[in-house]
Amino acid sequence: MDIPSKYDPKQVENRWYDYWLKHGYFQSVPDEREPYTIVIPPPNVTGVLHMGHMLNNTIQDVLIRRARLMGRNACWVPGMDHASIATEAKVVAKLKEEGISKQDISREEFLEHAWDWTHKYGGVILEQLKKLGCSCDWDRTKFTMDDDMSASVIKVFVDLYNKGHIYKGYRMVNWDPEAQTTLSDEEVIYEEKQGLLYYLSYPIEGTDEKVTIATTRPETILGDTAVCINPNDERYTHLKGKKAIVPICDRVIPIIEDEYVTMDFGTGCLKVTPAHDENDKELGDKHQLEVIDIFNANASLNAYGLHYEGKDRFVARKEIVKELEEKGYLTKTEPYVNKVGTSERTKAVIEPRLSEQWFLKMKELSKPALDSVFKTGEVKLFPKKFENIYRHWMENIRDWNISRQLWWGQRIPAYYYGPGPQDFVVAERAEEALEKAQMAVSDAGMEKSLKAEDLRQEEDVLDTWFSSWLWPISVFGGILDPDNEEVNYYYPTSDLVTAPDILFFWVARMIIAGYQFRGERPYENVYLTGLVRDKERRKMSKSLGNSPDALELIGNYGADGVRVGLLLSSAAGNDLLFDEALCQQGKNFANKIWNAFRLVKGWDIKELPQPEAAKQGIDWYSAKFNKTLAEIEDHFEKYRISDALMAIYKLVWDDFCSWLLEIVKPAYQQPIDQRTYDSVIELFELNLKLLHPFMPFLSEEIWQHIAKRSPEEALIVAQWPEVGKTDSLLTSGFEFAAEVISGIRTIRKEKNIPMKEALELSVLNAEKLASDWNVVIQKLTNISEITEVDQAVDGALAFRVKSNEYFVPISGAVDLEAEIKKIKDELDYTRGFLQSVQKKLSNERFVNNAPEKVVAIEKKKAADAEAKIETLEKSLSSLE
Repeated sequence: MDIPSKYDPKQVENRWYDYWLKHGYFQSVPDEREPYTIVIPPPNVTGVLHMGHMLNNTIQDVLIRRARLMGRNACWVPGMDHASIATEAKVVAKLKEEGISKQDISREEFLEHAWDWTHKYGGVILEQLKKLGCSCDWDRTKFTMDDDMSASVIKVFVDLYNKGHIYKGYRMVNWDPEAQTTLSDEEVIYEEKQGLLYYLSYPIEGTDEKVTIATTRPETILGDTAVCINPNDERYTHLKGKKAIVPICDRVIPIIEDEYVTMDFGTGCLKVTPAHDENDKELGDKHQLEVIDIFNANASLNAYGLHYEGKDRFVARKEIVKELEEKGYLTKTEPYVNKVGTSERTKAVIEPRLSEQWFLKMKELSKPALDSVFKTGEVKLFPKKFENIYRHWMENIRDWNISRQLWWGQRIPAYYYGPGPQDFVVAERAEEALEKAQMAVSDAGMEKSLKAEDLRQEEDVLDTWFSSWLWPISVFGGILDPDNEEVNYYYPTSDLVTAPDILFFWVARMIIAGYQFRGERPYENVYLTGLVRDKERRKMSKSLGNSPDALELIGNYGADGVRVGLLLSSAAGNDLLFDEALCQQGKNFANKIWNAFRLVKGWDIKELPQPEAAKQGIDWYSAKFNKTLAEIEDHFEKYRISDALMAIYKLVWDDFCSWLLEIVKPAYQQPIDQRTYDSVIELFELNLKLLHPFMPFLSEEIWQHIAKRSPEEALIVAQWPEVGKTDSLLTSGFEFAAEVISGIRTIRKEKNIPMKEALELSVLNAEKLASDWNVVIQKLTNISEITEVDQAVDGALAFRVKSNEYFVPISGAVDLEAEIKKIKDELDYTRGFLQSVQKKLSNERFVNNAPEKVVAIEKKKAADAEAKIETLEKSLSSLE
């Protein structure tokens, strides 16, 4: 097979991905092996591949490919989330373009359009993940609206309702006026925004007096039903029992007293609007105040808005402020930074709104999930810093608002049979609901005979997260058939890789569901990635224009290059500062490996004795490989994926390509011995196994070029290396030799002495450790002879490695005076540097107060400077 001169990802990636698919390497069925299971965080069906997806799925693919190489039954389940709010918004927008309003069509017609949209545009992201190299078991692809997935959701709802965990209540909720649905607390993002604090004067009934109240939302005065003062506030004692008049609408409202009011905020007087503020609602309930809702569902003003009816809340705000100013009610305004709740999906500003919704009681259900992290340790979070955030949320958990005013999603299985708010039954199927409703009517002593058409199913659907919290169970059919072979084999899953911003939306809720419905954890380890940001630390977004096109990156740098670029900058749990130069670095790495392979395959092989330098180099690299592999295994165990890649990167680039191949490389146009060649190929194959999880395409391409292989011998199903014997003498000995080689190369470079010109090397205080490597040193530096001496060599350039002094005689071409001046200048600088460090170390305050590590660093600086001065002085004395 011819080896192309350049590595071209475009010619490689599709070929090997199709090969892997054809031979079923990604597929998994239960067998006698230990399973390794990952369920994909299901991306929205509306989504396309972005940098966060690429990072998250690259890490998952690294873990799954490594597990496959380790002989485990690797199962990676892909899928998509139906994303109620986002998808419905897309479909509504599409219909609007076609001149169709959602309000003008039936629910069934709308769902037909939603399914058409899903079939046409959904799944794009899964196809894009294939371009990245993701080795998911695509035959297992699940969608949260699949029939079996929806049936699982409905079954769970009924079960929780029957156990008393689900209830219907009239509560203050988070209302998204754009999507026109309620949101859970976790779906509201609070952002600091610059606004104004408006000071408004309310007349006191029957007097000429006015009381001033500060508010950030002047439009809500139209819903005011009381003014509240602190009973201990002496400024307002005379107002007790009196009434105030709301500006513009002239409504007369009571002045109430409550210690809830903070006397030193604003004016110490509070306007109470129970329909539009959660705290005001509590005050209203306590003091039995009237509740006036001034908004329509789209946050325009309703009839209570008087002459502002129909106007958007923010338009109305400006006009109301103008009217208040004209009529003398606005006394002043001042800048005010306020935390404003916005919808996580639509970005619309949230309105607190009183609404009847379905809720899931969370306090009792969440206890096992809290204990699993902090008492039993059954679930581990990586990095550990997220444990405190998890604890805080779980200990302060609130009931989950699980209903949404949408049509796209699992419709709540509650069926109303009468006009009352509690005249309903909950059942998995309509037929079962009819039977329950007939029993309820009979038990109530009613003679009414119910038919199926008399029942009216709840219009609301369930929160999307109410389906995805079952994901690790439902993808294996574990809700509908709790004792099936697959769920018993694959569940609990092994690892979960996800972003920290859904730690509560999804991660915590899956743990809760796992204990509730399976009696055990859903996974053992949770690896929380960082968020992908640009070089300026800004979160990547389309609006900022700082998010590169994922497929374009793959086209430019190859999938392996992008994967390496992402992971090299992704320290566990820390945000990734993405720079396209990192992908170029990944591409360069791929090219380096390819060129190394071409070099090796280009050697002419003959039966020759193995050179000592080659044997020594191979022994060293084998030891170095084992030492690095032990480090890599430790990194994987601690989910330091970036560190694992960096260790492989240095091993392959520095140790293998830059050192070993140079050590074993035959002389120009000379053959290599068979034994050395076979050893290099064997080590190359070990490198490819380590590289495969990170760079699957390149590694498989080279693996298949090395030898003709059967499908059973493909790299993707090869065996992960086992840590062998680590010889510390070999590795430390080579480190010593490498310093000597670098010293000689530096002299050659500085003095422009060509490599073809052989040099001699003298060693003072020679250690046996160094002489063991003389053959390697000589080969890599073209040293004709190495001799041991008992004193400095005159007329030679010197350098030092540990206690050894190395002297290279200089040729007449070297400017002796210039060399002496250069050494003297360096000597003066180093002495000055040593003096400054010693001054710092003589300062008792610094030594006693600085961290131990900092002091140790300064001491090392001093020791290094002293050793350098000694070497420079010897070099100078040999030249003068």
